[in-house]
Amino acid sequence: MNETDLLNLTYSSIPEARQAMRSLLQQRSGTESLPQPFYNDPMMFRLDMENIFMKQWLFVGMTCEVPGKGDYMTVDIGQNPVLVVRDRDGEVRAFHNVCRHRGSRLCTSAKGKVANLTCPYHQWTYDLKGNLIYTGDAMGDTFDKSQFGLRPAHCKTAGGFIYICLAEGEAPDIAPYLETLAHYMEPYDMENAKVAAESHLDEDANWKLVMENNRECYHCAGSHPELLRSLLEWDDTNDPRATPEFVALCERQAKAWDAEGIPHKHVEHGLQNRLVRMPLKEGTHVMTMDGKAGSQKTMGRIQNRELGSLRILHLPNSWNHMQSDHAVVFQVLPVSAQKTRVITKWLVHKNAVEGQDYDKERLCQVWDATNRQDRTLAENNQRGVNSLAYQPGPYSETYEFGVMNFVNWYCNEVLANSAESLDEAGVSELRVG
Repeated sequence: MNETDLLNLTYSSIPEARQAMRSLLQQRSGTESLPQPFYNDPMMFRLDMENIFMKQWLFVGMTCEVPGKGDYMTVDIGQNPVLVVRDRDGEVRAFHNVCRHRGSRLCTSAKGKVANLTCPYHQWTYDLKGNLIYTGDAMGDTFDKSQFGLRPAHCKTAGGFIYICLAEGEAPDIAPYLETLAHYMEPYDMENAKVAAESHLDEDANWKLVMENNRECYHCAGSHPELLRSLLEWDDTNDPRATPEFVALCERQAKAWDAEGIPHKHVEHGLQNRLVRMPLKEGTHVMTMDGKAGSQKTMGRIQNRELGSLRILHLPNSWNHMQSDHAVVFQVLPVSAQKTRVITKWLVHKNAVEGQDYDKERLCQVWDATNRQDRTLAENNQRGVNSLAYQPGPYSETYEFGVMNFVNWYCNEVLANSAESLDEAGVSELRVG
């Protein structure tokens, strides 16, 4: 079956769609963008949720957002509402935000604080470890509450970041990345940080187009004047575009970082995770319009304001910039085949006072502008991809290697996970409807 046949396939079942997805990926070039259905087809989106967002570790927030016992926050992973709460022992836990009675959403606010978790529908109540502790007298004496606790989700924390995984059974091994993350984040002491500002931006574009846009700065010179006041377009001294001046700047700042015990070397865990500290433009300290301090209080134990940006990538849904006096973390949540929510949070030291130590509008100005510009780029990309004229186009190995890494990681994960699904269903051949 050729690609045209596959693109015109009518799916009469999920297994057929899985096979079509696999066939398209097996035929694609590793240096080109994806076939059109991967960016706009509702069935392919459903399979993305199945193969990626229901099986991978996802960034959902920061531990400082649930600082005390009973503090919680909620997040929707597609049609799956999830609850993250700190229990009475101080452990951060995650549960499906679904009452075990008749399926009502349990916590309806984005954030809050509770003694126990009580469903607003029929007041079934759970403790902070997810155990069902109260149903009133409606269920009778023989009802076994121990069999109806909240369904847990895998949850791990490191360096102030919270990750969840909705996989049934065992989750992928994330320990090596979390160990590296904890080491690189130690200077920031993120437990003693706070969210100074937060934005939610809905983009009319597939989540992969949003991520692809982030994974390259080929477009930056033409689209991001605010960002390029401080950010250098490359993040590796091996980049062929890196100038001798940039290499010298890296070497000079690395000595200062070593003297303060600030980790900075480039670390990768496969294609999924990478951490690297890179200088900002010489003379700038952080990503503000003038490159000067965003907050008068530095993060954690940090003294040197010329800390550049610790860039943290976690696929499939997060990129982050950790700076000397504030951090900017990003979370990507697919909504539908052609809609994605991008959540951005700016964090400062918990003792920083708004209006005294930092100005919220100034703190957010660069990335607010950049996010709006990226939304326009992604939405225009989606409109073009939807055209009958669209065909997969070539990536630049010099400027878009990050995009290639992301797309190849995505393809590898889909092929591996969809093969498992087909084996479980006992499907071996594709039938054309």
